[in-house]
Amino acid sequence: MLIGAHVSNAGGLPKAVERGVERGCEAIQIFNQSPRMWRPTAYTDDDFAEFREAIKNTKIKAVLIHAVYLLNCASEDREIRDKSRASLIQSLRVGAGIRAVGVVLHPGSAKTGDVSKAIKRAGKVIKEALDETERCHLHLEDTAGAGGTLGRSFQELAALLDASGGGDRLGICLDSCHLLASGYEVRTAEGLRDTFKEFDSTVGRKRLESLHVNDSMTPLGSNRDRHALLGQGEFGEKAIATFMSEPRFQKLPSVLETGTDGGAPSADDVALAMKLHKRGVAARKRSKSASKR
Repeated sequence: MLIGAHVSNAGGLPKAVERGVERGCEAIQIFNQSPRMWRPTAYTDDDFAEFREAIKNTKIKAVLIHAVYLLNCASEDREIRDKSRASLIQSLRVGAGIRAVGVVLHPGSAKTGDVSKAIKRAGKVIKEALDETERCHLHLEDTAGAGGTLGRSFQELAALLDASGGGDRLGICLDSCHLLASGYEVRTAEGLRDTFKEFDSTVGRKRLESLHVNDSMTPLGSNRDRHALLGQGEFGEKAIATFMSEPRFQKLPSVLETGTDGGAPSADDVALAMKLHKRGVAARKRSKSASKR
């Protein structure tokens, strides 16, 4: 598992690498522009080259870009859909420039409208953005399910993949907090096994390309997206360790989005995640060994 954190790229793309190294990251996630503004950052090929050079000799092996929060590819408002498409294209182009493994996208919200129609609208925008770009993958993120957000179930994620063309550049990012909030019990080995079995049969295991590791302030099935500090929410350290040790999650870029550095992940948070991962893997090995006796 490539464990890391969402980091700021204020001051330039290489600064994100510097902050990732300071935190001991094996993976980082960044915004390619201000997450609350439509205006894109005008990066050049030189900016991309500087980023690739900065990351070359570090232990950071995977980079994710998170698309900005303003996007709603499912909006009934054509202007919002057009802005979302343009912003997503920009994110994918930056992703290709810095050789990111993928752009993570909240698929959109139906709000109070028809979900099936919203999925079709979102799929059309996503497919057009992919058709306008190359190389960089797009990871659709599962959601907690509040406010008509799309992707609250594996069935909705599968429908979004189909509506988006189902191409090989489409993947999934699963968020531990969102999974719990949308009703998936992922705090035990048995719960994870059953959840992943459903994911595999509905979406397909090969689609899973990244993870967000966040604890949750709200309980199972709450449909509320409220991240908690790692180990201090409804999961707790033991369940986070179990989640991170799931065998089919290994080798994936797995980033923290919440932490003790003014709300952002710190070096201590990343170190804790790595410790919990090792603890969970060791516990699974002991359990497997005991079952063979």
